[in-house]
Order: sequence, then C-alpha cells, then structure tokens
Amino acid sequence: MNRTVRDERALRAAIRNGQLSRREVLKHAAALGLSAPVIASLLAACGGDEETTPTSDTAGAATATGDTGRATASPTTDTGSEASSGGRGRGQGDLLRMLFWQAPTILNTHLATGDKDNMPARLVTEPLLNINPDGSLGPVLAAEVPSLENGGVAPDGMSVTYKLKQGVVWSDGEPFTARDVRFTWEWVANPDNNSPNQAVYQVIRDVEIVDDYTVTLHFYEPTPGWFNPFVGGFKGGILPEHIMKDYVGERAREAPFNLAPIGTGPYKVVEFRPGDVVLFEINEHFREPDKPYFQRIEWKGGGDPTSAGRAVLQTGEADFAWNLQVDKQVLESLERGGLGSILVTPWASAEQIMVNFADPTVEVNGARSEPSTTHPFFSDPRVRQALALACDRQTISEVLYGETGTPTANVLNAPPQFVSPNTSFRYDLEEAGRLLDEAGWVKNGAYREKDGRRLTVVFSTTVNPVRQREQEILKASWEQLGIQTELKAVESSVFFSTDAGNPDTYSHFYCDLLMYTNGPTSPYPLDYMATFKSDDPDNDLAQKANNWSGRNFHRWVNEEFNQLYQQATTELDPNRQAELFIAMNDLVVNEVVRIPLVHRSGADAVSSRLKGIQPSTFEPTGYDIENWYFEE
Repeated sequence: MNRTVRDERALRAAIRNGQLSRREVLKHAAALGLSAPVIASLLAACGGDEETTPTSDTAGAATATGDTGRATASPTTDTGSEASSGGRGRGQGDLLRMLFWQAPTILNTHLATGDKDNMPARLVTEPLLNINPDGSLGPVLAAEVPSLENGGVAPDGMSVTYKLKQGVVWSDGEPFTARDVRFTWEWVANPDNNSPNQAVYQVIRDVEIVDDYTVTLHFYEPTPGWFNPFVGGFKGGILPEHIMKDYVGERAREAPFNLAPIGTGPYKVVEFRPGDVVLFEINEHFREPDKPYFQRIEWKGGGDPTSAGRAVLQTGEADFAWNLQVDKQVLESLERGGLGSILVTPWASAEQIMVNFADPTVEVNGARSEPSTTHPFFSDPRVRQALALACDRQTISEVLYGETGTPTANVLNAPPQFVSPNTSFRYDLEEAGRLLDEAGWVKNGAYREKDGRRLTVVFSTTVNPVRQREQEILKASWEQLGIQTELKAVESSVFFSTDAGNPDTYSHFYCDLLMYTNGPTSPYPLDYMATFKSDDPDNDLAQKANNWSGRNFHRWVNEEFNQLYQQATTELDPNRQAELFIAMNDLVVNEVVRIPLVHRSGADAVSSRLKGIQPSTFEPTGYDIENWYFEE
C-alpha cells in the first residue's frame, strides 16, 4: 500500500473516532497533499457542527494552510469570492502578465493534446459545465446542472437534458444556441477530424435539439459518465457552428479558428504567435457585465520554470507563473523573494514513464513505431518489470519534489474511490537483474546483450531541469543494471505539439521510453483510461494513418482491459464502478504499460496583489479567469 493511501486511511479513522475537528482535518489533508475531492469527502465525514470554510487572507480564494504555511487550494466553493458576489468591474485592471514555460501551439481545445494548449484556449472557449474545486459541477453555458431531481438526468442513464443560458453570443456577435452544442458533438465525434477527444463524444447516439435553448443527449447505452462530454475546460468546449462547419476532415487542421478561436468566454485572441505568446483582450460580448477585471492578458510561453518563478516572486516582472516544476531547494529559495507566494494545488496527475510496445527503429510506409510492429525487447514482460524495479521513486520524490510530490504505484491517483489499494512499488536492482538474466539478457562488460543485440533504450522527456535530473537518477540505476541509456530532451512546445509532421512529439513516440505528467480530467475518469483501450485500433492506436491522433500512443493491445473499459462505460453501480477502474489501473501497472513515479501537486507562483484564484483539480489553470483581480 502506498504512503498516500495509508495516511489517508489513518486520517479517516481519526475522523470516525471523533479525534479531529473540521479545521484540523483540513490542515492535515492539505499537509498530505490530498486532492480537492478527497478533502471534500473527508470534511463530509466530519458532520456539520463546525464552520467548514477556512478563513482566507486572500479575498476571493479560500485557502487552507498546511504545516509549511503555503497556500493550498481548498475544496470549498461558496467562499465569498467574485464567483458568488459579483465582479470587480469590467476592465478596471489593465494588464495581467502570465508565464508558462510550455508555450502553446494551437488554441482549438478539441485538437489540443496537452495543458499548454488547453489552458489558453479555455479563456475563449467555454463548456456547458465546470468541475468545481470540490468535485461538484457548476453551470457555465448551461442554465443549471442536470440532475435526477430536476429531471435533467434520466434514471436509466440513457439521456441527459441541458437547458442553456439565453442571450449568450459568440465574440463575433452571433447568437449561441442549441445548434452549436449539436455541431460540437458531430465535429468531435467525427473520426475524419482526428480529435483526441473523439472517444469522449462517441458514447452519444444523438444530440436532440428540443428548442433553441434545450438539448437532450441520447446515449447508446446507460452512461454513468454523462458529464464527460461538454464538461470541463479540457474536453468540454463548445465550437461555433457558423465558424467551423466548413472545416471537417482534411480541412479540420486548416481552420483559422485553431489559431484565432471565436468563443463565448471572457476574452478573445488579438494576436497569437505559436510557440511564443498569446495576447488577449476583453470579449465585449461576455455575458457578465461586471467581468472580467483585466483589460488585457499576456500569456507568455517558453523559458524555464525557475526563471518564470523568479519573474513573479523576486523581480515582479510577471503576475503568475504556472507549474514550477523545480527541485525543492530552488522552490524554497524562490519563495523568499517576498513579492508573492507559492500556491500548491492538488492534482490528479502523476509523473510517469511511458513504455513503447511498437518498434521505434523499424520504418513502415515512412513512419516508425507503427502498431503493426512489435518492440524488440519490451514485448517481454520481464524486461518491463526489471525496468520498473530499477526506478528509485523515493529518491526522486524526496530530493526533487518535496511536499509537491508523493511516490506512487498508480497511474490513476484520483478521485479517491478509484485509487487502487492493491499496488505497491519497490526499488530492487538485485531482483531486476535476476529477471533480465531469466529473460536471457547477459552482462557482457558494462551492458547486457542477447543474440548479439545490446539492451539499449532511448529515453525522452521535455526540457526542464527537474526532468533532466530525474533522467540522470533513472539512468544511473538502469546502467548499473546493464541497460545502456541514451537521454533525449525536447522543447515542450515540440514535445506536446499536434504537428503530424514533427517526429519528436509524444504521440509519435519514436523512442523507447517517454516521461511526463498526466492524469484524469474528470471525476469519472473514463476519458483518461481511454488512453489504454484498443478495441477500435484504427482510431485508438496512434499511427500515421490517423495523423497520430490516437490516444493509445503506447500501441498496447489488451483485450482484458478493453472489456473492463467497456463495462465501465455503462456501469451505474458506484461500488462496481470502483472495482472496474481499480482493475484497469492494476492491469496497466502490472503489465508495466506505464511506470508511475510521483503523484504531483501543482506549484504556481502568484503575485501578492493577484487575488480571486480558485484552482480545481480537474480544470485547467485560468478556467475561472473572469474572477481574478488585483488588490492594490
């Protein structure tokens, strides 16, 4: 059992025994780095005899303070923030300067493949519902959240009806209607458009337009994850039919919208230089007249996490810096700058090593790592198991991440009911060596060989000081084991690019191993587990024929996993749902499709005068940008 799960269970036991107050629970949970949904469930177990919402010293952003004194995102939703009490006046602030060391390259959320693109796109493109910090749903373009009580969710799980807000217009002045919702489903679910989100929308049989402001989603089967399509900033954005209707199939990636989106959100794009910067200004058609506060936003990409943090915390050249993935000593020194603080946000994501099941050295029709090939040595599970045993998670977590990361054995680390108690990890070079010996890989000098072939891996990740140190820690152990390791570092704007012609993107996977952070973007993480399914190989498996849009870039095929996944798409019983997701996680972990390293929390640098931020575990940074403001 991993430490996070063990500590959480101990905390729950203390709650059951009445040993802790709500405030004490909040403090302990924040110190453990538990996710917002976990914290919410812990608070719910305490009962309601004490005030839930902690006092915050930053208006508009409820925070809990852990033992380190850092601000940690709270699970509360009604905190007296601008979300509930109104804005600070449209355009009363001038420029908000934001730094992201991963630069955006596309602004169509349904063609994006990473946070770097989804985050700026969310300032423009909106979903029907948000996922709140406590894991509940909140209306955005929908007038209300569908439920069994209000008749929006059918008891049999076969349909859900949305009532839409009226009077909403796109940033070009055209009205937003039910037709746009239906069109979004048609566009994303269309395999010809090669959207990475197509699996999320293909569970829908039809989107019925009841009237201009009412739609009913009809599913093929009972669908417990009815809130995966159209919900959240990562996969829920609504597309404007009048702009995108002519851009389908081969023309999908030619749409001007991809670089200059038209949306209903608080901002519109005035300039975008892919791989560099996005400049936003207020969408004068935004439906809330007293929001947003900032006239303009500069969304600057590139650079590195350390310089981004320094610009906020020490020099004051920027107001916000995202995801300071720097080692803990650097983070501590940045905090001493005095111009801001580190906001630690519970994430559902983990730093992971991805294993390639195809052969990156063999070319098929001008492409490598094609699903028709088989990896020359990762096809042997003993080699994959040996690699996992030679990963020193504890050192990586303690030396590099500190309080912003915990070692994990799971690919699925949230929500809590789906976190497996069955997995474990250990660092054991002796056992790893025994497995390689058994597999016939014999040491010949420093490295292992078999049938005249040396055991060599190419290990790629993004350019980032922490990740390069992770690579070095892992390489030292792997080479001690006899695995020759070639390290590769790729600029994040390239690594996470959707450019089908770029061989260094993670979806091409033209190497043996990849490392980066990812995780679920929904409380019902079916979209995340779709990364591993293969029952529709032409669309599921990343390959040249689908422009590498298939989400299963491992090219791993496993019928047992496919069956579990299909059962989870229709299972309505919560207990059985948990069993299915845990079984899927365990299969991925035990088959060593991925090697989870560290369950991470986000660490953002925030200027002392920037207020109103309410980060959510399942939403991209900036999903609540209309509520941010300066306190002068």
